[in-house]
Amino acid sequence: MIYLLRHGETVWNTLGRFQGQKDSPLTKRGIEQADRVAQLLQTEISNNEQSFQICVSPLGRTRQTADRLKRVLPMAVREDARLMEVSVGYWDGMTKFEIDNEFPGMLDGSDAFDWYFKSPDGESFDAACARAKDWIADVRRPTVAISHGLFGRLVRGVYSGLTKREMLELPVPQDGLYRLCDGEVSFINNSVPSMLT
Repeated sequence: MIYLLRHGETVWNTLGRFQGQKDSPLTKRGIEQADRVAQLLQTEISNNEQSFQICVSPLGRTRQTADRLKRVLPMAVREDARLMEVSVGYWDGMTKFEIDNEFPGMLDGSDAFDWYFKSPDGESFDAACARAKDWIADVRRPTVAISHGLFGRLVRGVYSGLTKREMLELPVPQDGLYRLCDGEVSFINNSVPSMLT
């Protein structure tokens, strides 16, 4: 069983900047989101905390989210670079507007879901999916994973056997968590699970 969480809202999220493998801190709202998700998770795994491991992307926003979880669930945290966000290379930290201005024409033909993989020096879709598959294959015990928006889409998509387009269109909420168990993906928010990949 895997519980997959996205970090709370960051300053750059509010500015429309794609963080990639750069970083910005959680906002006040992001801290509140992390605290709510910690409470949801505590309800989900109560009395079984010791059987779970926490794996977290080494980026600051995920580690900050993990610190909020540890206040409620005092479990050891292990960093795993495979959970890092997809990098868009030189575009990390930029908005779509800035990319369009500095790299004219590079986003032509792209939409809100596929522009990440247009970067000339970013991680490819196939490489990011291979990273997700590799991480999933290594999960040997119940795991809480704290990752990112785009990479979380790929983890869920690989787990569910979705197409590229289906993966990229998955929602990326910061106020709930996903349970991946027995081939099913459920979204948990306010303790009400719903079947949603």
